[in-house]
Amino acid sequence: MTIVSTTIFTFDNQTLIVPNSKIWGDVIRNVTAQSTRRVDLVFGIGYSDDIPKVEALLADIVSNCPNVLEEPEPIIRLNTLGESSVDFIVRPWVNTADYWDVYWHITREVKMRFDQEGINIPFPQRDVHVHLANNSPLAAGLTTKTENV
Repeated sequence: MTIVSTTIFTFDNQTLIVPNSKIWGDVIRNVTAQSTRRVDLVFGIGYSDDIPKVEALLADIVSNCPNVLEEPEPIIRLNTLGESSVDFIVRPWVNTADYWDVYWHITREVKMRFDQEGINIPFPQRDVHVHLANNSPLAAGLTTKTENV
């Protein structure tokens, strides 16, 4: 720290030089200061998928994940009814040093297990409706059709 700026070295070996006006007048978030940390994950499923089955599957994945702490207890909840998916939050607690290992392990396991169990991971979809005037040359012979694009 100098009179003008503060130098910060990041985990991925970047050097940040931050003006002290930002340091003194803004929020500083230190994600490694505490010994434990919560991993926040969101997984979406299709609207036609079995919610209790997915809840049990997510609980199994989290409980069998190395380095997930038993206390505080992990949270697995249906959280949002989104535009294209039903979204679950998965929030296990870990020792701070294990954060990324747990994050990547759970993400990989969810994808693999969802595939094995036939659970859909939806992608955004839109229905496009084309309305043509009756006197339009294109309207002749066309029928109304809806497609996912």
